[in-house]
Amino acid sequence: MDHSTYAAELFVKGYNCAQAITVAFSDVTGLDEKLSAKLASSFGGGMGRMREVCGAVSGMLMVAGLLYGYEEPLKGGPLEHYSRVQELAGKFKEQVGSIVCRELLKNPPSDPNPTPRTEEFYKVRPCARFVVLAAQILDTYIAEHPF
Repeated sequence: MDHSTYAAELFVKGYNCAQAITVAFSDVTGLDEKLSAKLASSFGGGMGRMREVCGAVSGMLMVAGLLYGYEEPLKGGPLEHYSRVQELAGKFKEQVGSIVCRELLKNPPSDPNPTPRTEEFYKVRPCARFVVLAAQILDTYIAEHPF
């Protein structure tokens, strides 16, 4: 499956950036698409439109946790997994300059009301491109690190 294309389609359909990633990778994580969407629903707009960590990055890291995360913290799992998280986030940052939503969008935190998804929204917002990039980074990582 082309996860990046599917993630972009989901974003355009109205899913938030984190949901677009987690739902697109449902075939890999084994989670139901509805559960994937619910899991990621809090992370759109940089965590509930607070413009913190980019939702595409949050979605990418949620999928990484589902695939490679640790269950036993006393057996070295955190070190290995946090290194993975930093690598994935670092690849995203290399491409676009930040992982912080307000820096990427050049706008401050806002009220919780979602911006209407109009034609103009998609012209000025780079979010679909960020969703595609996060999915590509994750697909490359998975190909290089079979789980």
